[in-house]
Amino acid sequence: MLVGISGRHPVLAKGSQSEAHDEAFTDTRIAPDPFAVVLPALSALGAIASIAAVNWMAEERSPERSRAKRKAGVALKDLESCCIGLQEIFKRLHKSPRLFGGEGSSSPGAPLKFGVHGPRVGPADAKLFKQSINDVASMLVLAAQNAFDVMSAIEDGALSPPDEVFYGFGDAQEKLNKLLTERATLKETVDGGTMIALDLTKLVQELKKYKTD
Repeated sequence: MLVGISGRHPVLAKGSQSEAHDEAFTDTRIAPDPFAVVLPALSALGAIASIAAVNWMAEERSPERSRAKRKAGVALKDLESCCIGLQEIFKRLHKSPRLFGGEGSSSPGAPLKFGVHGPRVGPADAKLFKQSINDVASMLVLAAQNAFDVMSAIEDGALSPPDEVFYGFGDAQEKLNKLLTERATLKETVDGGTMIALDLTKLVQELKKYKTD
C-alpha cells in the first residue's frame, strides 16, 4: 500500500476533510428529541390554520366589543412573513435528515413518539438544533399573535373572504391532524409540515384580496 511522507495513506494525508469527518463522529453529544423542534413548528402552522374556525364560530360585533387595534393589512403582512419563515424552517429541517429525518436514530421508521429519535450529533448539528429550536419558538409566538389579529379582523368585518378560503384553512387543519392521529414518522412529519407551510402561505396571500377597510 502506498504511504505518504508523513506515514499516512496518501488520500488521508490530504487530511482536513477526512479529519473533519472523523471529528463529526467522535466529538458527539446526545441531542434532545427532534420532535421537541418539529411539534412546536406544527403548532405554529396550527395557529395559522385556526383561521378556518372563524367561518362557523364568528359572532356579529356588539357595541360592547372593542375594535382590533391593528389594521387588517398590517396583521396580514406580518402573518405572511410568519408563513414564509415557517417555510424556511421546514426546508432547513428537511435538508438535515440525520437530525430531523430519522437517519441518525436507531429507529428511523418509528412513529411520532418521544424517546426513540434523539441522535448523537457533532458540533455542526448541535448548532443547527439550537438555532432551529430558537427560531421555532420565536415563530410560534409570532404566528399565534398574528393569526389572532387576522381572525379578529375577519370577525370585525375588516376582511371578508369567501367560504372557499376558509375551506382551504380547514384542509390544512385536517392535514395537520392526520400527521398527529396517524403518528407519522419523523421524516413524514417534516415533509408534511413543509407542504402545509406552502399551502398556508398561499391562503394568507389570498386573504389580502378581501380587505374591506
